[in-house]
Amino acid sequence: MLVAAALVPDTVLLLPGAAGRGPDDPELVALRSAATTAVARAVERAPRVVVVAPGPVDRSVTGVVHAGAGAAGVPDHLLAGEVPRVLLGRAPGGPADVPGPPGTGAATGVRLALEAGVPASRLHVVEVAPGGAAPLRELGGSTTSDGPTALVVVGSGAARHGHDAPLPHDDRAAAVERELLAALRAGGASARDALAGLDVAQAVALGVTGWAPWQVLVGALDAGGADVPAPDVVHATVWRGAGHAVVAWQGTP
Repeated sequence: MLVAAALVPDTVLLLPGAAGRGPDDPELVALRSAATTAVARAVERAPRVVVVAPGPVDRSVTGVVHAGAGAAGVPDHLLAGEVPRVLLGRAPGGPADVPGPPGTGAATGVRLALEAGVPASRLHVVEVAPGGAAPLRELGGSTTSDGPTALVVVGSGAARHGHDAPLPHDDRAAAVERELLAALRAGGASARDALAGLDVAQAVALGVTGWAPWQVLVGALDAGGADVPAPDVVHATVWRGAGHAVVAWQGTP
């Protein structure tokens, strides 16, 4: 059963020190603070926490994991504090284990969960790739079926906003971002339907890394039945050309 979810951006810059040793951009500070708050709210009373992050294939990340930012080219010594090594077990109902270190989204989600006080024994990680929506939604239901579970859903919006974007500018990015945020703020079924209704081809073209993790969340919401809970958009911004939103989604008490 899904008890809560936190939607956080897919950027390793949420980890203190990843942006360098100089003063952090105030927008990054606000984004990091919002993500920390949303994750803490989601995991507060959950006996099980599953980080769902974008990756090249659908897989469970298991074994001893080094939760650093090496995949993004950021060495450990630049990060604030000691980089944790945690032993992760496969999530009940999760996809098959595939060897390999976690991507930056998964590592960021793990760090946020650990900083919120989640012990490694209660923490699981899955990575998912764009593809068919139905298998991803089935995964959302299966990973939350074995008792109360919180999801930390890692993913960002369009990465084609303006000249400083990670990908070349695309006029469609602003409209997609605007419609999605409006639906999330409206809450309930509108929010769920907006995530479910995103076209995978367009999402990939716009660099929306959240598409596949969001489909897992949709499946978890659908498995809960009854009324869809209302999300709280804690923070939303276009920063360095990419859309980032932090959303706290409280499920069935």
